[in-house]
Amino acid sequence: MAGISMRFAALVSLFLVSKVYAGIGPTTDLHIVNKVISPDGFSRSAVVAGGTAASADYPGPLITATKGDTLNLNVIDSLTDPTMLRATSIHWHGFFQAGSSWADGPVGVTQCPISPGHSFLYTFSTADQAGTFWYHSHLSTQYCDGLRGAMVVYNPADPHLSLYDEDNDNTVITLGDWYHVPAPSAGLVPTPQATLINGLGRYAGGPASPLAIINVVSGRRYRFRLVSLSCDPNYVFSIDGHTMVGDIFSLSKYCLIVIDTSQNIIEVDSIDVTPLTVDSIRIFAGQRYSFVLTANQPVNNYWVRANPNLGTTGFSGGLNSAILRYAGAPVADPTTPLVTSTNPMLETNLHPLVSPAAPGLPVAGGADVAYNLAISFASGKFRINGVPFVPPTVPALLQIMSGALTAPAILPAGSVYSLPPNKVIELTIPGGGAGNPVCRFPIQFLPRK
Repeated sequence: MAGISMRFAALVSLFLVSKVYAGIGPTTDLHIVNKVISPDGFSRSAVVAGGTAASADYPGPLITATKGDTLNLNVIDSLTDPTMLRATSIHWHGFFQAGSSWADGPVGVTQCPISPGHSFLYTFSTADQAGTFWYHSHLSTQYCDGLRGAMVVYNPADPHLSLYDEDNDNTVITLGDWYHVPAPSAGLVPTPQATLINGLGRYAGGPASPLAIINVVSGRRYRFRLVSLSCDPNYVFSIDGHTMVGDIFSLSKYCLIVIDTSQNIIEVDSIDVTPLTVDSIRIFAGQRYSFVLTANQPVNNYWVRANPNLGTTGFSGGLNSAILRYAGAPVADPTTPLVTSTNPMLETNLHPLVSPAAPGLPVAGGADVAYNLAISFASGKFRINGVPFVPPTVPALLQIMSGALTAPAILPAGSVYSLPPNKVIELTIPGGGAGNPVCRFPIQFLPRK
């Protein structure tokens, strides 16, 4: 009877504490509403998404599809709270949008914002893409108020299929920063109050709010899809007592990156990689990693850790944490100790499973034209090569509709780099802050037909 009671308690914890994802799509409505939520024990109004208005929450519902599917995502704006932005749009992060740039989401560039009481149908193909993606508002800072969620495109012919047993709605892990003040009034660079893992967390000085439970069964191999929904911080992610195996190649944030964890990393930003074993992953805003974790440790509870570089760091009292719980383990916080990472992610160890066959010679400077884009932040503005980004006074889309047909006619001086057609261009981006990777990648620009 004791064993039955323990299993029942574990089942209860799964439904009452864990936010169990239920995938929707590839054709679905996505309702955008205001709702008072308290993911870390502090109640505030937020901008959230759901398959129905009643189901809307943070993070938004997992959207799923199969490679080759066409997504038909009808976004319905039902926002009412005047303390936050009430118009909206959605960017489907990671999709190439070949032939469907109108569905990419940036307000003022590819579409006008969706106003309250109206909807917009985003239709685009997954084409040859598969892997882990995410979606978020692309209107100013709105996604920091909660409008963000994960997406998965499954590949029936996944080359890593033999490495794992489980890959489903419940093996997605989201990381996000959370703020107690709505974005419009939080200041230029606000400090997050909490880290939410799968939508749950705690803040310094706050209550012992429930933490997310990631359930595993001893002996099973899990493909976990780690998604950073962050507005600002990066995180060092690890799971006590476990390793992550897999090599990762990524074109996230427009850079080639590599990652190291204590599990097998097998995919980064929808790119399959040679499996690489690591014990921690530094993950930046917008990045996604798949890693294989084998549940081969004693039945117990283990801390899942995501230490941010901004806000309250460390794990005291369950901060920046979730729980990996084996079936049969007691319903209790873990007592596993923090161990220093000895095999962290190293980008130079990541290699794509299939060569991307990048143009140009495989050496620095092996391109026809090279640009260095030095990113900095000063006086409240981001700068590239010393030139601040100043948004045009009239949205680019409206300028084009009014007859402006060239980039220099639309964007501020110093913001346009003219590229010759049919040449290989090498872009080097040193990074804009401590810990950011140096990115160098070639792109071939072909003449417009």
